[in-house]
Amino acid sequence: MTANHAGTKTGNLPPAARVLVIDDDPHLLKALRITLAAHGYAVDTAVDGASALAAASRQAPDLLVLDLGLPDMDGTEVLRNLRRWSAAPVLVLSARHGSPDKVGALDAGADDYITKPFGLDELLARLRALLRRVPEPESRPVVSSAGFTVDLVARQVLRAGQPVRLTPTEWNILEILVRNPSRLISQQQLLSEVWGPSYRKEVNYLRVYMAQLRRKLEEDPGNPRHLLTEAGAGYRFVP
Repeated sequence: MTANHAGTKTGNLPPAARVLVIDDDPHLLKALRITLAAHGYAVDTAVDGASALAAASRQAPDLLVLDLGLPDMDGTEVLRNLRRWSAAPVLVLSARHGSPDKVGALDAGADDYITKPFGLDELLARLRALLRRVPEPESRPVVSSAGFTVDLVARQVLRAGQPVRLTPTEWNILEILVRNPSRLISQQQLLSEVWGPSYRKEVNYLRVYMAQLRRKLEEDPGNPRHLLTEAGAGYRFVP
């Protein structure tokens, strides 16, 4: 793996946003490394799935650019492994134009998809859009609602001034919801991020844990005010 660190800033990019580019085409990899560095990114590269996962675990990227056709494993397998521990946005790029490939990549955890050949301006625009969805680190360290307060840095929940004991799984679900206030988070996204992609159909898990969270945090668990269910779709935190 090679790394290149940018020295310029442009547009709305946060300083030194780190991108991991994974592709086995050395010419494309070099072109992307040079282009992204010139646009203010710190760039790491990997030529196969194993080195990509190792690189992402050593130095967490802000986002990833992932080719599906890798020599050692399919890109969707890389995605499934990555999603067990990382929520970083992933832009898939591939020469595969078929809808099933796009659906498979998105179901495995991709955030966006672009087919080869592509224009660099479009690629850069898509990366900027993905970065805008990522909250600034500790930009909202404390999230308050009328019923309880969540300290994301201390990983603590207070209700009526008293700490609430949550299990690790309960905390993981709550953290995803409160980091996205008023946004619908799908059942599949929660299951994939908390338990892993192989659990995307286990909706009963969510029902059990959401019921536990409501008992601990809602004044009236049977008529919740903050942890809402969108039937058949997902859950939403309303401050």
